[in-house]
Amino acid sequence: MLPGVVVPSSGFPQVERGTVCAVTLLGNRAPVAVAFATMSTAEMLAAGMKGKGFAVLHTYMDHLWEYGDKSYPPTLAPLVTDSAEKESAEDEEEVEGKEPVISFSTDPLQHVDIGDLSLKGRDSCTILLGKEELDEKRAAETAEDANTEVQQEAEDSRTPQEQMDALFNQCFFHALKCKVKKSDLPLLTSTFLRSHMFSCCPAGQQLDIKKSSYKKFSKFLQCMQHQKILQVKELNKGVESIVEVDWKHPDIKAFAVPEGFSSASAAQDSKNEDREKVYHAPEIIPLYGVSTKMIPLFQESGHRKGSILSSSEVRNIIINYVKTNELVDETNKNFVKVNAILCDCLLDKSEQDEISKLKWDDLLSRCLERLQPLHQVTFFGQEPIVRKGNIEAIDITIAQRSSNKKVTIIKNLELYGLDPQCVANILQQKVQASATITPVPGTKDRVQVQIQGNQIHHLAKMLLEEYQLPRKYIQGLEKAPKLGRRK
Repeated sequence: MLPGVVVPSSGFPQVERGTVCAVTLLGNRAPVAVAFATMSTAEMLAAGMKGKGFAVLHTYMDHLWEYGDKSYPPTLAPLVTDSAEKESAEDEEEVEGKEPVISFSTDPLQHVDIGDLSLKGRDSCTILLGKEELDEKRAAETAEDANTEVQQEAEDSRTPQEQMDALFNQCFFHALKCKVKKSDLPLLTSTFLRSHMFSCCPAGQQLDIKKSSYKKFSKFLQCMQHQKILQVKELNKGVESIVEVDWKHPDIKAFAVPEGFSSASAAQDSKNEDREKVYHAPEIIPLYGVSTKMIPLFQESGHRKGSILSSSEVRNIIINYVKTNELVDETNKNFVKVNAILCDCLLDKSEQDEISKLKWDDLLSRCLERLQPLHQVTFFGQEPIVRKGNIEAIDITIAQRSSNKKVTIIKNLELYGLDPQCVANILQQKVQASATITPVPGTKDRVQVQIQGNQIHHLAKMLLEEYQLPRKYIQGLEKAPKLGRRK
């Protein structure tokens, strides 16, 4: 990056866009990386030495280096420069956080061992030097001592604080690029750190904000917000959330997922896609089976015991039966005369001597009540399933636990094609409370979701608005806590 480039007193070397350069550390002319210029010298100066000046192609200890003899960079004495340039470089090194300074050589004739390159210098400050002598011999020190010194220099090039800052930046951009989606916003900053950034941390390393220069995660996010990468707002008192992310920001687009995360990220993305598939509420149709007692009423229409009918079919059969047997009351057509079959099928013993007429609505409702209840469930993209009985509603209850704590319990989610574990995960993220899956007492294969606190308001919004489930299939919504009036 150009803000870290130290211009020598001898002047800024002339490079063109695409010019291949060798990257070296201050104090050692041995290259540790190969890069090409992303802009010319004139463009760099016109940009005020801001932006990305060089793109790294090959570094020490990368895969290409591993195909070679895996040797360490040699120690090559720097060219003799005036004291002013040395002091300038040393001052710039202090300003940039005492990072090792890298130099770029644009001499195409310079012979370097391309295998001897390092990733350690990518985030370091840089210094552009002019042409160097081609036949500079290696230092007179023993190869073993030189290799040890250079390796130690590469490893210790940054302070622990600077390394932690770099790790936070890496995990931050990794999380935004691969973990967080627009549908997750607004996202609590604590959830972003705990659930997204921590999972992007490389094996063997651990994020610790106290060991960084930021000291507080809120300060780190303020820095990112200042760069217009994201926007943070305090939606609730004392609780900050990420409300907007600019996924088109150059830093996010330019971020490359570290090696070793590609397969894991792909698997995670696949899981996220499965989790975020649009839920379609099942189509539920109440059905009725002809019971033994109702056979005389339905046998004229060709139905027998166990025949499955819809409510409209039942209605048409009853209307046809009444008209065929001329049971409509002549004086008042809103009533139906009760014959022997209707009396046996629809009236209780205590009513048989008292009732001789029934209203149409009463006749139909009595008929539906005496049929065997069934229901048909059709899930999106699947064949219809017919089950006995009425479908159980999603049951939401509030239970009291120790220390006067309340928990919300949700049952029967599976009947509506909802994965209890998925619902628990979504609720846990939305309300920031612990959610668990437990077996339903007295059953073998049924589970229930249990989440801390009275979360019926969030449940109602999710089930009714997001999942579009009819209210009649959800019971317990009236137990939601009453919202206090704001003063």
